This record gives sequence, C-alpha cells and structure tokens, in this order.
Amino acid sequence: MAGNSDPLTPRAKLAVTAGKAVAAASRAAGRGSGSVIGGRVALKLDPDLLARLAQNLDVILVSATNGKTTTTRLIAEALRAAGPVVSNALGANMPAGITSALAGGSDAKFAVIEVDEKYLAGVARDTDPKCIALLNLSRDQLDRAAETRMLAENWREGLSGTKAVIVANCDDPLVVWAASSSPNVIWVAAGQMWKDDAWSCPSCGGVMQRPGDDWYCGECGFRRPAPSWALSGDHVLDPHGSAWPIHLQLPGRANKANAASSAAVAAVFGVPPQVALERMYQVQAVAGRYDVVQFMERDLRLLLAKNPAGWLETFSLIDPPPTPVILSVNARGADGTDTSWLWDVDYTQLTGHPIFVIGDRRLDLAVRLEVANQSFQVCENIDQAVQLAPPGRIEVIANYTAFQDLRRRVGN
Repeated sequence: MAGNSDPLTPRAKLAVTAGKAVAAASRAAGRGSGSVIGGRVALKLDPDLLARLAQNLDVILVSATNGKTTTTRLIAEALRAAGPVVSNALGANMPAGITSALAGGSDAKFAVIEVDEKYLAGVARDTDPKCIALLNLSRDQLDRAAETRMLAENWREGLSGTKAVIVANCDDPLVVWAASSSPNVIWVAAGQMWKDDAWSCPSCGGVMQRPGDDWYCGECGFRRPAPSWALSGDHVLDPHGSAWPIHLQLPGRANKANAASSAAVAAVFGVPPQVALERMYQVQAVAGRYDVVQFMERDLRLLLAKNPAGWLETFSLIDPPPTPVILSVNARGADGTDTSWLWDVDYTQLTGHPIFVIGDRRLDLAVRLEVANQSFQVCENIDQAVQLAPPGRIEVIANYTAFQDLRRRVGN
C-alpha cells in the first residue's frame, strides 16, 4: 500500500491471497473476471478488509443511476496526473467487487471507486472517502431498488456530516436534496435531460417549478443552488469563470456532463482543469460501451442503456435516420426482472429508423413499439438482425445482460 505502514493484518493478507486465488480460478473456468466471487471470499475471511485496504488511500466514490462507470474512468484518468490510481474499472460496484479492486492496488495513491446507489452509504462508512461524486438519481430496476426518493433519503442520511467533499449535480433536485446534509459541497451544473423523477419536491412533496434551467419548490422554498462549475456547450466553466474545452472520444452531451463533474473532482486533488480534460481524451470506450466493432462485414456501434433516463440520452447520440437501429432487452437478475420501465421511454424518437428487436424480452419491447407507432421487425438474434438491416453503420442499443450477450457474440 502507499504510505509508510502496512495496514494489513496477517488475517487481511490471507483474505486478499484467498480472494485472488478464487478470482483466478473463476477466470480460468471462463466465468468472467472473478472480481465479485474473489471479493466475497475475501470479505468472509476478514469482514473489515474493505476498511483496511482503503485506509492509506485517497478514496473517491462515484454514484449515480447513469454514468457511474464512465465518470469513474474519466476521474481515474485525470487523477493519474497526480499519482497511481486503483479503480474498479469493469464496473463491479458492490462491496465484494470494490474489495477485489482495492486488493489489486498495492502502489496506488488514489482509489476511484464506482458504487451502486444502494450501497453508497455503507461503502462511504467503510472507506472514509476524501471526495464523493453524485451525478443523478432516476428510476432503475424497479423490482429491487427502492423508489428514487427513498434512495435519495438513504444518501442524505448516510452522508450527513461526512468529512468528504461532495461534488454534486445541482440540476437534479434529488441529488441536491441528498447532498444538502453534507457540510462541504461543490455544485456542478451538469444538466438533466430526464426530469420525470423530479417533479415533486423531495423535501416537502410540493410541485416543483421549472422555469428554463432553474428549479425550485413553490411551497417550501427548496431551490437549485448556485453552481461553481458548469457544463456550457463544449466547455467546462471553472469557479473563476474560465472556460476549458472538452475534447472527448466518447459521444454525446451526457459524457460532456460526466467530464464536467470529473474536472471538478480532479480539482479537489490539485489537478488543473486543462490537465484533467486533456487526460480524459485518452478514454475511447468504457467496458465495451461506444465501441464500434466489425461483425458480418458491418460496423456496429454498441451502446448501453439500462433505464428510461439512459435510453433518452442514448437516443440523442445515434446517427440520424435512416440509420438502422437494433434494440435488445433482457430481464435477468442483473437487469431487474420488471420490464414496465419500457413504457417510460419515448420510442417515438426512433421514427424514421429501421428498427430490429432482439433479446429475451423482445416481445415486451415489440408491444411497446407497436403502441408508439414504430415500424420494426422482431428477430431471433443479432445475426438475423444484421442480415436484415439496410446498409450503413448499425446502432445497437442494449440493456445490461443483453449488452454482455452482444459483446460475447460480436467478439468485443
């Protein structure tokens, strides 16, 4: 570990060694990265291991419904300007996966950790973070996640009085309410396309007023705080009013917003915006997202969208009609088994695109597209969809396990 003293007890060292051995066996058996099972074994042997591993690191936690993995990657890239970084770059974002990631970072100064929204308060308690980035909260995995107001309350209580610097999106009322219990908050105007989870005031339940980009509650006076950082077109505005250009290889407005929040986090650790933003250009794809792959002599761009807010942002990225679009939806454990969220997505935005539907729940999606008056074809698999698609690059949008299935099939 970084620092002078070795924080690991003999028991903790045994737990790390055992966890790595199990992870290696899992990889050898072709069962994925092994980080989750390895972390579970390590935590069984030493329940305090996460806290021990974190104790000599500057820990940065990143939580949100959408954009966690990408933002974690951007922050990690920016902070490498200031020292070695360990990160759970593959997105294993519950305590077991986080423990595995930290166990691999023996010379690191910084730990940049993506955390599942439901585990944020507990992981913050264990890792004593220096900084926590809160990006957004919206409906997701309706069968297992509490509704968004309860998640915001969980954050608010869990982060109350924290010593960490909170970098929070002032355009999301739920995030503002959650962060407001913390004494040290840096507000970033990162924007919010999806507003359907923030029409009632999280503080009093009153109706939220939304003139322009502003918002406030007409009943209790809860309102948007003034930001010190802001996304403005293709630039990040810093607290001094200087505008720094964003150059990313990642597409879309959402990733510019992620870069703005990442620049604010990097500045907490003394990395200037210009350096941070230049380093973020290195990130081309994140765990396969945004990759363009060749399959059956066609170019496919792989896009991940797991919930209504994510689908809305993704529709804004795709090439204009008549670009063919393949949609794939599953409802396995990691996706959430309730597909009613499909009815919250505005599929009329796909009008003019030839649409092909695959995945375990292709018929659920077909019914939804029918109601949205879209013309589409239901296909058995990606191979058939690609064969039927008209010429040109194909946009492929999939939810979580459907995305993993696709990556395996197209060799990404």
